[in-house]
This record gives sequence, structure tokens and C-alpha cells, in this order.
Amino acid sequence: MALQDTLRQSWPRPSAPRPIVVIGAGGIVKDAHLPAYRLAGFPVAGLYDLDAARARALGESFGIPAFDSLDAALAVPNAVFDLALPPAAHLSVLERLPEGAAVLLQKPMGRDLDEATRILALARARRLKAAVNFQLRFSPMMLAVADALAKGLLGRLIDVEVHLNLVTPWHLFPFLKGMERVEIAVHSIHYLDLIRGLLGNPVGIHARTLGHPASDLAQTRTSALIDYGPDVRVAVSINHHHDFGRRFQDASFRFEGTEGAAMVKLGLLLNYPEGEPDELWIATGGADWEQVPLAGGWFPHAFIGTMANLQRFAAGEDDRLVTSVEDAWHTMALVEAAFRSSAAPATPVPASPEALS
Repeated sequence: MALQDTLRQSWPRPSAPRPIVVIGAGGIVKDAHLPAYRLAGFPVAGLYDLDAARARALGESFGIPAFDSLDAALAVPNAVFDLALPPAAHLSVLERLPEGAAVLLQKPMGRDLDEATRILALARARRLKAAVNFQLRFSPMMLAVADALAKGLLGRLIDVEVHLNLVTPWHLFPFLKGMERVEIAVHSIHYLDLIRGLLGNPVGIHARTLGHPASDLAQTRTSALIDYGPDVRVAVSINHHHDFGRRFQDASFRFEGTEGAAMVKLGLLLNYPEGEPDELWIATGGADWEQVPLAGGWFPHAFIGTMANLQRFAAGEDDRLVTSVEDAWHTMALVEAAFRSSAAPATPVPASPEALS
């Protein structure tokens, strides 16, 4: 039987989807959230944004209403709330949600670990069924990798490498200007979260994140080694400024286990936002590499999974909220450790033999 016939690539749909209220009408809602919900057949009650004209225009393009106020949006009965907001806005909106509401937060979970901790405390106090939209875990390619690992096809995972060398159009994300934490906090956080999802919480991290002369953003390049003990190597190498043609651009994950390996191409990131097709290749048990046909891409299909899991958990159909704020806090802790590592002084290199005496 071919691998594509045995590996899981999608999350089960809720049997009775609840209406979704989207708070925020930015590019990610246009490109991913709303297309995903339309594809899955999830009902969207409407959307709200501080920019009323933008909300109306986006709503009209998808045939859904725009709310005149946040109060009106939050008053929709039995709704699941999708907070597609900058991290600084999470707390102020969460405080106004109905107690016990189901809510999906756009990543990151606040601007730093302190805010993530406050979000977690608020979610606990208000009994919110709250998840963070770490949707890479729910992409068809990564669900298949996780399933291959769970079925023992790769053996024990002992080597993971993330390599990005490409051009990212940062101008599409104007809210990033002026932020003190950028690359790890809003981009590589996806990879750190996915790695945590497969390997659990690490011992520590060594990281360096920095800017680029061509950019006014705080950081756009990152190198990191994540410590999982003596025989597991995890490396992350990110460069968003390889503007020298497509030939040597790359966006890939390599997973190696004791019995096999998987290679993933993150096609979305190449020529973003148009992108290229995602790819998954697996070699196991001494056999040649086999390409696994994928039943969708990171955008928009992964966004179906995070919402489906939240709705099913709220309805009692799933016993685990995969990217709950409880779990996401640990991703934020890893992000915090990465920034602290980057800010720490490097180990000096001896300048001469005499310096050793």
C-alpha cells in the first residue's frame, strides 16, 4: 500500500460546526482564515475590524457581514471566536469574551513570555477553551510526518534541520515595524512549535537572531541549536534575504530517524504569497525515496485543522486541544529562551596562544 494511502493528512471535522466570529480583517484573514473556513464549510457569522471599511470590503468579497462594533461581534450566541489580531491586542479582547467561550488566538501568544503568562492566567480564570493558531502542525505535510513517526516508519527521531534561504516580502506585514522582536516571534515560532510538537520540550537553546542592512525590521535572520540531549540534533537556519534568484532558494525541513527520513518542502514560502506546491518525501526501511502526494497545502488547509480541533474539543468530540494556551505557553517559553540566548555574550575565541597563558 502506498504511503499516501496510510498517512493521515487532515483533521476530522466537527459534526455540528458552530458559527465563527472573526476579529480582525488583515491579510492573513483574507489569504488563509476565510478561504479555509469556506473550503471546510464552516459557518462564519461575520467579522469585525477597527478599520470598518476594510472589514466591510473583506466581508463583501466573501459574502459575510461586517459588525459595526466589537460588542455586536461578541454578542453572537454560541460563537467560536477567531482573534486574528496583533499580539499586543489579545489581552484586551480576551477580557471581553463571554466566560467559557471557545477562542482561537493568532500567534504569537502575546509579545513575550510575560504577556503569554497573563493570557494563560486570564484563560484559566474565565474558563476559556483557548487555543493558539500554530497551524503548521495541522498542515497535510506535517500531519503526515507526525503520523509516519507515530507508526514507527522513521524509527526514533534523532535529527531535525530547518533551512530557509529565500526572500520574504516583509512590506506585506506593516505591523512588524517598530516591534522589538520579529523573526523568531512571528516566523520561526512556527518551526519551534512544530519541533516541540514532535520531540516535546527541549533542555535549552543556543540562538542568534539579527537584522539585515536592507531591512528596517529588528530581526530577519536566525540561527539556533535546540538541545534535546546527547543524541538528538536540532538545527534551525533562517535567512529571509537571499535575493539572488530562485536557483538556490530553499525552504525545507529534514527529519531523520533511526529507521528512515522525511524531507518537506515548504512551498508556500517560496515566492510568497503566491508560493509553490508543498512536497513530502519519505525514505524508510532501506527503500528509495517516495513522494507522498499531498491533499492540500499549508495555506489554507492547515487553518481548517486548528479550527476543527477547537470546535471538536468544545463539543467534546476531541479529548485534546492540541495547541491549547497551556501547550502554547511552552512554545512561548522556548521563544523567550531563544531571545535571551541571542542577547547573551558569545564565548570569546582566544586571540593568540599568549592569551591562553
